[in-house]
Amino acid sequence: MGNLLKVLTREIENYPHFFLDFENAQPTEGEREVWNQVNSVLQDSESILSGLQAYKGAGQEIRDAIQNPNDLLLQERAWNSVCPLVIRLKKFYSFSLRLEEALQSLLESLTCPPYTPTQHLEKEQALAKQFAEILHFTLRFDELKMRIPAIQNDFSYYRRTISRNRINNMNLDIESEVNNEMANRMSLFYAEATPMLKTLSNATTNFVTENKTLPLENTTDCLSTMASVCKVMLETPDYTSRFSSEDTLLFCMRVMVGVIILYDHVHPNGAFNKSSKIDMKGCIKVLKDQPADNVEGLLNALKRLLPDHNSMKSI
Repeated sequence: MGNLLKVLTREIENYPHFFLDFENAQPTEGEREVWNQVNSVLQDSESILSGLQAYKGAGQEIRDAIQNPNDLLLQERAWNSVCPLVIRLKKFYSFSLRLEEALQSLLESLTCPPYTPTQHLEKEQALAKQFAEILHFTLRFDELKMRIPAIQNDFSYYRRTISRNRINNMNLDIESEVNNEMANRMSLFYAEATPMLKTLSNATTNFVTENKTLPLENTTDCLSTMASVCKVMLETPDYTSRFSSEDTLLFCMRVMVGVIILYDHVHPNGAFNKSSKIDMKGCIKVLKDQPADNVEGLLNALKRLLPDHNSMKSI
């Protein structure tokens, strides 16, 4: 952690100190409309994760087809194995678009005047909880996706086969589901190491760009406040003792890392700069104090924000 912490010499005081009830927060009447809209997206998140976790790929069928190009039975078997998988991949991609809209709705609610970000997060805890749930889902999805190389192999085979059949003037039913434009967008999505996080980062950047009358600080302060609240909760026994489940600790860590990454994308100088309002030294210490198996992926996600790869080795 040494070299990394050397770039974090500034002491930041007066962090927001309050308990964000990630387990039990319920929407007030003022939150209800946005909460319902976002909830309609989040209620599908577990089935998306289950579908990704169950993804086995069609590696063997594809290898058999490639090694035996004249065996029509093997070609058909590979194609019939890949097509349902591509439909599933489209479902995941489509969900990312819904998640993007949900995030922007929450950002709009949690950054609008006249309240400060701290006031928003305190007053609108149910929306803050949904924001946290989006980040938690995103990091879980990307952790799973990074362990499934079959996704890109399957999709590459699908695109090659589609192109070959198009040259031969063959129309395939699946093209009504996944046309060329959709395939191009999906290809860019799955080419990312962390596609859901990339989607949210772009959504946050677009939110800032499209809302020119809203000061940038409203968005960056919302993100830095959320990171600070998570850090304080994690390092304060009086707060962690209020969690009814140990899973909430990991949830809180994932959320903290997620908002740091979004902040890094939106803030002109990034999260590790001295002008950052996030206590990166404290956030990293909180993670390092946890069991290594729980935080390795989260620390790696923060490492990727650092331009200096020598510093990365020191986390």
